[in-house]
Formats: sequence, C-alpha cells, structure tokens
Amino acid sequence: IDICAYAVMHNHLHLVLHVDSEQMKSWSTEEVLQRWHQLFKGTLLTQKYTNKQPLDKFQLAMVESTAEIYKQRLLDISWFMRSLNEPIARQANREDQCSGHFWEGRFKSQALLDEGALLSCMAYVDLNPIRAGIAVTPEQSDFTSIQLRIKAAITGEQPTCLLAFTGNETHQSSTGAGISFSLQDYLTLVDETGRILRDDKHGAIDTQTVNILARLHINDKSWLKLTTNFETIFTGAVGTAEHLYEFSEHVGLQRTHGIANAQVCLNSA
Repeated sequence: IDICAYAVMHNHLHLVLHVDSEQMKSWSTEEVLQRWHQLFKGTLLTQKYTNKQPLDKFQLAMVESTAEIYKQRLLDISWFMRSLNEPIARQANREDQCSGHFWEGRFKSQALLDEGALLSCMAYVDLNPIRAGIAVTPEQSDFTSIQLRIKAAITGEQPTCLLAFTGNETHQSSTGAGISFSLQDYLTLVDETGRILRDDKHGAIDTQTVNILARLHINDKSWLKLTTNFETIFTGAVGTAEHLYEFSEHVGLQRTHGIANAQVCLNSA
C-alpha cells in the first residue's frame, strides 16, 4: 500500500492510499514473510522459515498457508490503518497517562475511481492546514505530503515514502506504479488552489493549471468545490458518472450513489 497524500491535523488525519495488487503477484513466500515481520512477529514456523531452519513438508505447508493470509492482509486498508493507529494510541495514552480508546471511531474510506477523483482528493488533503487557518502556504503546512514533496522537489527528487508522480497521463513508470501526471503540474495546482482558498490573497488558476484541469474535464468552479468540500460532496466512491456506474455493477450495488455530484463536478468540461 503506497501513500499518495497525507495531512496530520490536531485531532485527526487524512490519507490517500494506493493499493498495488499487481506488485503482490510477484512476491515469493519469503518476501511476504519479510514484509510481515517488519510489522508483526508472525508465528514460530514463519520465524523458523525466514531464519532458514529446517521444516518438514507439513510445516512448510502451514507456512505457505499462513503466508497467503499475510499477503492478503498486506493489501488490506483495514490492516494498514490498524498498524498505523494502534502505535499512535499506545503512545498517546502513555503520554497522557491514561487508558481506553484514543480514536473516536473506525476510519472512513472512499474509493477513488479515476484521475480526477484522485487529484482532487489529494489536493483536498494537502490543503487541509490552509483551509483550517493553520498555515498560509503549502510549504508552511507542517505534517503534510505537499510540504514533503516541495522540500524534495527543491533538490530535483521525489520523496521515497510517497507514491511518485511519473509524468503526463500517457507515461507510466517501469513498474507501472505511480501517479500519471507531472509533479510540477500538481504543485502548481495545489499552490494556485491554496491562493483561492485564502480570503486575504486573491488569485486565479494560471494557464498551466488550466491545462491539467482541462485534461481532467473539470472546470475552475467545480475544482474549487471539490477541493473545499470533498468529503461532504461524496459519501461513497468518487469518480465520473461512468466510473460510478461501473463500480456499482462491480460490487453489486442496486443503486449508484453520487451521480448528480459526479456529473456536476467531475463530468463537466
């Protein structure tokens, strides 16, 4: 699971994640266990296997079965959130010298079905501190992915802990993983959107940014609506009307939710 964007706020956090199921197909049992053991102890048999200790065929079969379970968990957003939230809760309880639930409830998740949904959600997350009045520019937005990307971009690099931008929409990285737009386009997009969100600094989306929105078939008014009210506009999956219909059919939903907002915000040219 790759991280596309994040923002850590005072009492909550936002994450945009990419589940790379294709990469998993090439994993060996050994690689699955190595990844799992970075997070959890595993079992006595999986520890023996990774330590090259002898196992009989029944034990090996048990290891293979366990590795298959671990493989699916490594693709599971619920397990990802568990691995993230539990250490935070334990640390916070130690600092506050208390016990009990730290998080208010289970996390909320939405499926992002296309590039427009992905980029608007990323911008919504990256601009959280500006909308909340905590920061005045993206580079001053502490504990966000946009600040990390800007710092890395100064040296001509991209952060290794974030899913990289691979170029324009026709370009893919050698592994097939990546965000298929240019980093420069995205940084410009977030910066200019941040200017519009601030009452004391009026601005308009410049020509370069209009180009990326045009490729996504999103007009300026719809973009501003998406990047300020993303969570209230959509309650389930997010994407164009066509992608929402396909998603509903794929998961067996009788009704497709969010069609009206999708047509207004993501299908508008």
